[in-house]
Amino acid sequence: MPSWKLVSGLCIGFFGSLVAVAGIGYAMVGVPNEENAAALSQNNVYYWADGSQMVAAGSGQNRQNVTIDRIPKAMQWAVISAENKSFYQDSGVDPMGIARAVANMARGGDTQGGSTITQQFVKNTYLSQEQSLSRKFKEMFISIKVGTKLTKGEILQGYLNTSYYGRGAYGIQAAAQTYYGKEAYQLTPSECAFLAALLKGPTYYDPAGNDGIDTTATAKANRKRSEARWSWILEQMHNDKRITDKQYQDAIKKYPMPDPRKASKGMTGQIGYLADTAKKYVLNHSNISEKQFDQGGYQIRTTFKKANVEALAKAVKKVEKEKLDPKNRELDKHVQFGAASVKPKDGAIVALYGGAGYENGHFNNNADTSGVPVGSTWKPFVLAAAMEHGTYRSDGPLSPLSKYNGNDHLKVKNNDGTYVLKKDNTPFFQENESDRPWGYISLYKAMEQSVNTPFVQLGMDVGMRNVRDVAEKSGILDGSFATLNPSFALGTSTPSAIRMADAYATFAAAGKQAAPYSVTSVKFNGQEVEGFDKPRVTQAMPENVANNVTNVLENVIENGTGKKALALGRTAAGKTGTTDENKSAWFVGYTQQLSTSVAMFREDPKSAKLLSMNGTAGEKSIHGGDVPTLVWTEYMKAALKGKPDLGFPEAEKIGEIQDAVGAPSPTPTPSVEPSETVTESPSPTPTESSTPSPSPSDTCGFFGCEEDGGAQNGGTGNGGTDGGASTEPTPTDTNLDGGNSRGNGNGGIFGGPEG
Repeated sequence: MPSWKLVSGLCIGFFGSLVAVAGIGYAMVGVPNEENAAALSQNNVYYWADGSQMVAAGSGQNRQNVTIDRIPKAMQWAVISAENKSFYQDSGVDPMGIARAVANMARGGDTQGGSTITQQFVKNTYLSQEQSLSRKFKEMFISIKVGTKLTKGEILQGYLNTSYYGRGAYGIQAAAQTYYGKEAYQLTPSECAFLAALLKGPTYYDPAGNDGIDTTATAKANRKRSEARWSWILEQMHNDKRITDKQYQDAIKKYPMPDPRKASKGMTGQIGYLADTAKKYVLNHSNISEKQFDQGGYQIRTTFKKANVEALAKAVKKVEKEKLDPKNRELDKHVQFGAASVKPKDGAIVALYGGAGYENGHFNNNADTSGVPVGSTWKPFVLAAAMEHGTYRSDGPLSPLSKYNGNDHLKVKNNDGTYVLKKDNTPFFQENESDRPWGYISLYKAMEQSVNTPFVQLGMDVGMRNVRDVAEKSGILDGSFATLNPSFALGTSTPSAIRMADAYATFAAAGKQAAPYSVTSVKFNGQEVEGFDKPRVTQAMPENVANNVTNVLENVIENGTGKKALALGRTAAGKTGTTDENKSAWFVGYTQQLSTSVAMFREDPKSAKLLSMNGTAGEKSIHGGDVPTLVWTEYMKAALKGKPDLGFPEAEKIGEIQDAVGAPSPTPTPSVEPSETVTESPSPTPTESSTPSPSPSDTCGFFGCEEDGGAQNGGTGNGGTDGGASTEPTPTDTNLDGGNSRGNGNGGIFGGPEG
C-alpha cells in the first residue's frame, strides 16, 4: 500500500502539471482580432472545363466592420436573449458545453457543444472550422484570455462583425445591406430579431429558401422556421425586459420579410446558376460547410464548357423570341425554361440553363429544380423495366412489339384481374390526350405516338416498384419519385433537368451509368482538396435493354411526336413529355456524345405553383414535341457541329411478344404467291375494349408495319419485300435474299412469327 504522502504527492504533482499546462496554453494563445478576420476573407474562383477563369465570387468584398455604437441596442439584446442570457455575468466559457463536446468526441461524434457568445466570437475568427479536441481546448484558452483582456462591448462587437448571416454576408453591416438595403444602425427591433434568427443557420432560416443546398430548405419551410424563431426571439427580449411593451407590440405585428436576393458581382446570365451548381456539388462531396466555403479561398474547376453554355442560352432565347410575346399575350407571361446537357459514359455536365439570370431576380436554378413533373418522358423507364423484368404473366423479358389496348378511357387492372379502385371505391379510368380509337397497338407504336393507356397497364403488369428501380439505377434520385400508383407510369415524378439528361445518358451509353458531376477539382489556397474524382461508371441495365430502348426512341423522332428533332440532321433518340393540365412540357434526347433535357413550364411568381400552358404561344396547348424540342434541336446543332454522326449500337431481338389480356389472337395468313398482292390481315372483331386498328399507313415504322411487313424489316403480320423467310429462300419467295441484314428466321429483330 502506498503511503498517504506518496498519494498526496502524486495528486499534487498531477494537478500541478495541469495548472502548468493550462498556464502555458493561456500564455501561448493570442486574442483574436476582427480586423484580421476581415482581411483574411477571400473570393472563391470558378474555372471553366478548359481551365480559363469563369468568375471570382465570395465574401472578399462583402464584409465591413462597424463599432458597437453603430449597432442598434435591439440587435445586441436580440443575440444575448436568444443565445447567451448570462453574457454580461459569465466568464466567457461554458464548462458544461466543453464537457459535452469532449463526451461527444469520445463517442465518435462531433465536438459541437453549447457555446457562449465569447466562444462563438473566438470560433468565428478561425478560417478552419475543424471539430477536434485540440481545437476545442485552444478555443477554451483563447476565450478565457478574451474574457480578461476585452470588454463585453468589444466581445459583442467582434461577434456581430464576424458572424455569418447567409447570402455571402459576413458581419451585421453586410447583413443589414444584403437583407434590408440599409445601414446597420437603421435596423428596427423586428429586423434585428430576424437577423438574429439567421445565426441559427442561414441555410434553413432565410425565407428566400436554399433548396439548392438542401432540398428541405424550401422557401416555404424556411419562412415557417424563420417566423417561429423571429417571434420567439422577440418574446425573449420582451421577457428579459430588453424592449418595452409598446416596442414588442409594434415589432410582433408583422414579419419583416427581407428583400429578394440580388445578383452579386459577376453572377449574371447563366454564371450564377453554374456557380450555384458547382457550390452545391462541393458541399455535398466534402466536409466543407457552407460557412467555410463562403469565407472564400477556394479554386473550383468545373465541367462546364463555355461554348456549350452559350449555345444553350442562345437556343432558349431564340425560341423564346420566336414563340413567346409576354408583352402582348398574358398567357406567355411567367414561362420558364430549364435545361441540362450531360456526357454519356462520363456524367460530366457540360452545359445548363437555369433561367433568366440573377440580375432579373430569378434565383432558382431551373436546371436543378424539383417540382416540375416530367410527363411522358418517363415512359422509356416503364418499357425498360418490361424488357428487363417482364410482366407477372410473361416468362422473361417482354418484346416492344407486345400489344396493349391503346383506347381512351380504360379501366386499369391489378395483377389479379380486379380493377384498380379510387378512394371512393369506383374504378380508376386512364385517359389519353385524344379519344382516337387505337385498339390494340404495340408498345413500340404507343411510344411513338405517346399513347398513355398502354403504359399505365404495362406499369401495373411489370410492377411500379420495378419501374422505380430501373429509373433509380439510371440516375433518378430517390427524393424525386412520386407515389407508386397507376399514374406513376406517366411521369408524375419530378426529377431535375440534370437528372433526366443523366438518366437518358444511360440509354445512350448502352446501359452504363455515371452520376452527374460538375466539379473536377477543388483547391483551398492552392492545396488540393480530396474527394473530387470522377464518379464510378456502373452497368445500370443490360446492354441490350438500353439499346432496344434507344431503337424505340429513334422511331419517336423519325415517325412520332419528336419529329421536329429531325432538323438536327443526324441520328438521335428522344422522347417528348406533356403533363396533366399542360403545366409542363419536356423533351429529352441524345446522341452517343451528348444527352440533353429541356423543360418548359409556367409558374405563379407569388405562390410558386405551376400554371397551365393552354393558350401559351398562341397554341391550344404546348407539347413536348413543340417548343422544348425546338430548343433541344437548336442547341444540339451547335453543340455537335463538326462532330461525327456515331449512330447507335445495333440492338438484338429481345423478349417474346406477350400481348395484354384481351388482345385478339393473330389470324393465320394464307401463303402468298409472287404474283399476288399482299393484303391487310383481318381486323379483330370490336369488343368492349377493342376497336379496329388503324390502317397500315398509320402503323409503319422503322421496324416495319404492325399488320403488314414493312419494306425495311419484317412486321408482325405478313412478310414484306424484305421480310425474312422461316427457311432458306427458294425461287418462289417474294424476296430471293430472304431477311435483310438484321433478319433471322423471323425476318428482322422485331419480325413477327410470319414476318
